[in-house]
Amino acid sequence: MAATAQHRGDPGGSPLRVRHLPPRVRAAVLTLHGGQEESRARPRHWHPAALRMRPVLRAAASAVSPEEVLLGEVRYRHRGWNEGDPAQDALAALDELTGAHGAVPVVLIGHSMGGRAALTASRHPQVRGVLALAPWVVEDEPVDQLRGRRLVVVHGDRDRVTSPAASVAYVRRARARGACAGAVLVRGGDHAMLRRAGFWHRSAAEITADLLRDEDLVPPARAPEDGRTAGLAARSLTSPDAVIV
Repeated sequence: MAATAQHRGDPGGSPLRVRHLPPRVRAAVLTLHGGQEESRARPRHWHPAALRMRPVLRAAASAVSPEEVLLGEVRYRHRGWNEGDPAQDALAALDELTGAHGAVPVVLIGHSMGGRAALTASRHPQVRGVLALAPWVVEDEPVDQLRGRRLVVVHGDRDRVTSPAASVAYVRRARARGACAGAVLVRGGDHAMLRRAGFWHRSAAEITADLLRDEDLVPPARAPEDGRTAGLAARSLTSPDAVIV
């Protein structure tokens, strides 16, 4: 697919990198990798943060229709958060996607800084759900943009880079503000998603498929009475590797 918009600060570039373009685009899954708090350096596709998301995108791809779901990545201008640069890049990518393929539902999958960017960019009208993996969130992180959307946070309970407790607090605040939100704490899970990697990838596949469920075609799973998201797939709910919050 040809780029339809210039990437700000990178003339001729695009904030949307398409990895798989189906014959008919009915939905999309976009990944957002991690980064640093402050950096104006240019991210590279061989950096560990970017490489870490490749198996996650492959896992998500295994659970959706290759004939209908576009798979892609948000391309950042800078490696750092820099007061919200990656979120702006994500919004630009979503605008480009909408301009090229219309108002299709989108699931954002973000890790670490990319999780924060995905949460922020969820205000875009085409975002149906967010899967945030070990996201970096701060105490006053906004939640109102998630009202009416679905959110699943998966966080390792041994993460020493970002806080699983902050993720749980964020999910509870989002739930209180009208999001269908839930959290999965991976027992023994680390920030890099290397420990219990199979569980991380299975969860990415199952949760992505659930977040993309078309209510006009497949009845949605019944949400638990406590408001936790229906996007917590059955295997995740019963796995000894995880605790549901």
